Amino acid sequence: MKHLPSLKNLYYLVNLHQEQNFNRAAKLCHVSQSTLSSGIQNLEEQLGYQLIERDHKSFMFTATGEEVVQRALKILTDVDDLVELVKNQGEPMTGEIRLGCIPTIAPFLLSRVVKQCQKSYPKLSLLLKEDTTERLLASLGKGELDLLLLALPADVSGFHSMKVGVDPFKMVIHKDLAADVHQPIDYHALPDESIFLLQSEHCITGHAISACQLSDSAKVNPFAATSLHTLVQMVNSKLGTTFLPQMAIDAGILKDTDLSVMTPPGDAPYREIGIVWRQTTSRIMTFRTLGLEIQKLLKQED
Repeated sequence: MKHLPSLKNLYYLVNLHQEQNFNRAAKLCHVSQSTLSSGIQNLEEQLGYQLIERDHKSFMFTATGEEVVQRALKILTDVDDLVELVKNQGEPMTGEIRLGCIPTIAPFLLSRVVKQCQKSYPKLSLLLKEDTTERLLASLGKGELDLLLLALPADVSGFHSMKVGVDPFKMVIHKDLAADVHQPIDYHALPDESIFLLQSEHCITGHAISACQLSDSAKVNPFAATSLHTLVQMVNSKLGTTFLPQMAIDAGILKDTDLSVMTPPGDAPYREIGIVWRQTTSRIMTFRTLGLEIQKLLKQED
């Protein structure tokens, strides 16, 4: 049998690529810097090719090194899945799930998901991370997360997904201004720069623009909020209007405000909620079962 590279050395390489610093990568791997450096040199000797170009002050990955990193990521992820397969054999709803969720869902749904899992599956532990869709998908691809809870549509090519529910959009405006909004709502009649949205990195902005057919960009205020709570405060100050997911409204985001809720015109605009996982995972039954539990929670809101 060929002398194969060790998983440990592949792990060193992947973390060095992620950190782009030997000292930080060594700390992440819980080894000394010399141990990490020796491991990567050993990997180069085993493969018979230079992965990193070094001088006394800096380093860079070679083209081959970049390719090896990407393949090593897949190998390490597959090994993690293999370990989980054996560990949870016969008991799908056990162990840990590293669950990533976007900020426009996490504050309004995750606590309920965790409580439901604690009640129904006490042997299952959810480790949570909140981030943007783009960064969560990158972490899923690297094997840093096992499952994502996202708003769809999103570019999930290369992954499997399961729809778990829909979340309607509502228009909110201060009650003192609501009387000036004619029904049915005509966006063209709203003042310019009167619609407040989140920063573009939050997918809900694109979903709201698409679902509510906000084609006139002149109506959108150039200020971009970082959270739904900020949008609520802007609108509660009588500066304009915004669109919120029903999930956030049901969770009480409008509590202690003077905001009115209106249904936007058109075919009941909404975003879909779904879970996403890697195609290579061995925990499909676990993820689908969890998806059905989330589906039940969302139906309770209808």
